[in-house]
Formats: sequence, structure tokens, C-alpha cells
Amino acid sequence: MMSMDLDGLAAELGRCLQASGDRLVTAESCTGGWIAKCMTDIAGSSAWLDRGFVTYSNDAKQEMLGVGADTLAQQGAVSEAVVREMACGALTRSRATLAVAVSGIAGPGGGTPAKPIGTVCFGWARAGQVKAETQMFAGDRDQVRRQSVAHALRVLITDWAHA
Repeated sequence: MMSMDLDGLAAELGRCLQASGDRLVTAESCTGGWIAKCMTDIAGSSAWLDRGFVTYSNDAKQEMLGVGADTLAQQGAVSEAVVREMACGALTRSRATLAVAVSGIAGPGGGTPAKPIGTVCFGWARAGQVKAETQMFAGDRDQVRRQSVAHALRVLITDWAHA
């Protein structure tokens, strides 16, 4: 299991992206651009990071990423359906070959019995392939967000950024 060191995860992902020739785009809601920030902390990241979208509001998800109003209304912003659409929308609105999307409830408010605080949905996409999953994280707002960034980076490294 990789550690929670975000700098180390970002550097490892950068090496993987460099080796695979992929370019990454991020579509972030609850992490507020933290994934993109970690990636741009790595010198030379312009070789493999295309851009990042911070789409915190539902309007931004629709306008910038093409997330369907019906999807948001029926599934809610924190859903696998929405992060799939976020990832695919980011991919089509960039020059990237690989996308990651995240939307969640970091707290301290906003949780419901069906979607408690700490519920975070992730989406990943490349041409012809999209995957989504939901994770539950414990802790305060910062801890939930940090764990979300680490999880997104880990999955990109282990499952997506290989030639």
C-alpha cells in the first residue's frame, strides 16, 4: 500500500504519465483543484498535465463539462453517474488522453443518511473506457479531501497510467 504522501504519489504518477505518453485532465468538485495542484507541484508537469477543471457548482458541471441536468437531478452531484459524465466531459474538452473526476461530501455539513459525510465518487476515463467507484472516508473536511486526492492519484498510478 502506498503512503499518504501526496508529493510522492504525484511524482510517481508523473513518471507513469511520462512513460505512457498520456496527458491528464482533472475534473474536481470537493477537492477544489487539489489533484491538479499536486500535479503542478512537480517540475516539468506541463509535459503530461493538460488542464484542470474545478466545477464545484452544478451549473459549472453542466456548463464546463457537459454533465446532464437530468443526471444531476436524478442521481445528485455526488454520484457515479455524475463523475462518469465529468470525466468524459473533461476528456472531450481537453487535449488529454486520461481524465480523473471527483465529487463528494467532505463535510462538516451536507451529508444525508443515503450519502453521509465522507462519501466521495471517483471517475476515470480514456477513449472508449470509463469507470466509476464510490469510497467512504473518515475524518474532518481536510482529511476527507486529502484521502480523496490520494485515492485518485493511487488509482491513476495502479490502473490507468500505463502504456
